[in-house]
Amino acid sequence: MPAATGLAAVAAVLALGVPQLLRGIVDGPVARREPGGVVAGGVALLVVGAAEAAVFGVRRWVAAGALADIEAGMRADFHRHAQRLPIAVHDGWSSGQLLSRGTSDPQAVQMVVAGPLTFLPVHAATLVTGAAILIREQWVLAAVLLAPVPLLVLLSYRFESGYAAATRRARDLSGDLTTSVLESVAGIRVIKGFGRGDHRVARFRDEVGKVREAELHKARLVGGIAVPLTVLPGLAVTGALVIGAVQVAHGQLSTGTLVAVMGTAAALRPAVEQTGGLLAACHDGAAAVDRYVEVLDQPADVAEEEAGGPAGDRGPGELVFAGVCFRHPDAAADDPPAVRDVSLRVAAGETLAVVGATGSGKSTLAALAARLYEPTAGRVLLDGVDMSTLTRAEATSAVAVAFDAPVLFSGTVADNVLMGVAAGPDELDRALRATCAGEFVGGLAGGVRTLVGENGMSLSGGQRQRIALARVMVRRPRVAVLDDPLSALDMDTEARIHDALREVLASTTALVVAHRPATVLLADRVAMLDGGRVVAVGTHDELLRTSAAYRALMTPVGEGR
Repeated sequence: MPAATGLAAVAAVLALGVPQLLRGIVDGPVARREPGGVVAGGVALLVVGAAEAAVFGVRRWVAAGALADIEAGMRADFHRHAQRLPIAVHDGWSSGQLLSRGTSDPQAVQMVVAGPLTFLPVHAATLVTGAAILIREQWVLAAVLLAPVPLLVLLSYRFESGYAAATRRARDLSGDLTTSVLESVAGIRVIKGFGRGDHRVARFRDEVGKVREAELHKARLVGGIAVPLTVLPGLAVTGALVIGAVQVAHGQLSTGTLVAVMGTAAALRPAVEQTGGLLAACHDGAAAVDRYVEVLDQPADVAEEEAGGPAGDRGPGELVFAGVCFRHPDAAADDPPAVRDVSLRVAAGETLAVVGATGSGKSTLAALAARLYEPTAGRVLLDGVDMSTLTRAEATSAVAVAFDAPVLFSGTVADNVLMGVAAGPDELDRALRATCAGEFVGGLAGGVRTLVGENGMSLSGGQRQRIALARVMVRRPRVAVLDDPLSALDMDTEARIHDALREVLASTTALVVAHRPATVLLADRVAMLDGGRVVAVGTHDELLRTSAAYRALMTPVGEGR
């Protein structure tokens, strides 16, 4: 923004030049009663005024593009970095805080660049130049006009110390408010289903009240500095005018010099009065930068740091867990690891079902296999290669994952299945048929080109799961990680998908988190977890014979255990 600052400085110089023109007119043509000179002086004033207005217009035009680029660049950089952060970091941040830091905070930074960073240097130079002009013109009047400066500097310093903390608190509370809005929108079906609308409204009002109080506190602080910044210079100007008028009456000062001094004081006054607002904007921007940088300072996933394409050599797909442990970063010190000392080998082309009670570590193990988390100890190997050495592109080309709670994006069915994969219509159709999604997709108005809306809420839970499962199938990965992907399906559809999956999984290594006996039957072997540890491994029939805990887990309620 050097050009904008330079143009603002030119405008300030022109503003300081007007009082000098006035002095020349008053002490010259006006004093000598020369109408032609007065007209010429008036024309000169019009030219300077028009030049000042033109400079301000050009400055705004020059600054607009740069400011838009700054805001857009910050938002793009934030989104890019957020995509590169480990899942564990996202687990520790609320969505509202991330959203506000990636959208509203860059806007606050843009406002700082447009205001304080452009005008504070110009105002400072203007005040110094103006003070020098006043002292040169008439030092007594200059002393009166500049008398409030020390007190204003002290008040500004005290204002800064309190406002910095106030603006940070207001921005953090605004982020919490954004989180509340997102939760209410995303969970509207649950809220209505349980009749909790009034509770959410009351909670939202409470959070709005906190934000309101924080903003009012900021306003009180700004008001506290704005009053002296306005009143004290006004009193100084009044005093200087009275003293100057007395000096003119006694012939100690020319009328033109008094006009020039008062004109210079008037030109300096906006720079003084705007200081409070500019300082407040500085602290708003500083708080926004702190919040923005807090996210950017989070180290990116090591896999994301290296540029890479899909892995060139497709191995057979052997997956090995070698002494793997994992503890969530936000877990309490006395909490046990989510996964402890897991050692498993899934042979190429084998399907391994992972079963266990709720909280036993099944989904965490699946996330480790998909390299969504990095083990805190041990290694996960793919065809003998430590997955921590693979780039994200290499890992995702080799391993595909389907979650029990599928996420669909605003777009078409085809967009949600392909997710950037260069696959033709035949491959897309094959993936949809393999997950028994072809029938209901064909019945949609636009087929695979049908828009599914945000998170696919126009589809049923089972339909969303089948589309998410088709994502895995269309990729033909070496390893498929399926985290209970059939939980929302009816028994008939599940049975049909099982038949299709048997054919697909026959040529793919698969890790399947299973809760239903029917899903377990897809597997060649079963690993049972308890408390994050593998407590039993074998075929379904072997474990039914040898493990009472497995029998209890697989026996439907009501059939006896």
